Amino acid sequence: MRIISGKYKGKRLQAPKKLPVRPTTDFAKEALFNILNNQIHFQEISLLDLFSGTGNISYEFASRGTQNIIAVDNFFGCVQYIQKISDELKFNIQPFKSDVYKFLERTHLTFDVVFADPPYDFSEEKFHQIVTSIFKNSLLKQEGMVIIEHSKHTDLSKNPYFDNARRYGGSVFSFFK
Repeated sequence: MRIISGKYKGKRLQAPKKLPVRPTTDFAKEALFNILNNQIHFQEISLLDLFSGTGNISYEFASRGTQNIIAVDNFFGCVQYIQKISDELKFNIQPFKSDVYKFLERTHLTFDVVFADPPYDFSEEKFHQIVTSIFKNSLLKQEGMVIIEHSKHTDLSKNPYFDNARRYGGSVFSFFK
């Protein structure tokens, strides 16, 4: 995995092999950030990274100047790895070990961008539950967006908050506003 742009452009990171993760591919990540470059000012936003895994997406935002990042994962090894890289690169990423759904119910923070990369084998109901919890609990700031990465075999377009989707290989980014 590598950081595509920003202060640490080109930096390669090697996550421990024992982590139960499927990092976003460089191809898909680059496409996503090309879209986001035209929509947000990275230095001015707050990010909630759900199912953060290796922290791949958090590092990309941090390298581009995002200062307020919370990364949530249920696996302790992932949280440890994110903390280690955040410390090494002096990123302001706060990793939390928590079940994502419980975190969404308990937090009172608000964010400009919520990114979620749950397991691709989730049921559509579980994907919709993520979006519903975010909006029901008012976790988005005005003009905020939710981005969910999922398989091309999952269709989230029927969600009432759905805005659009972009497909890159076998991955899809669905945007909700």
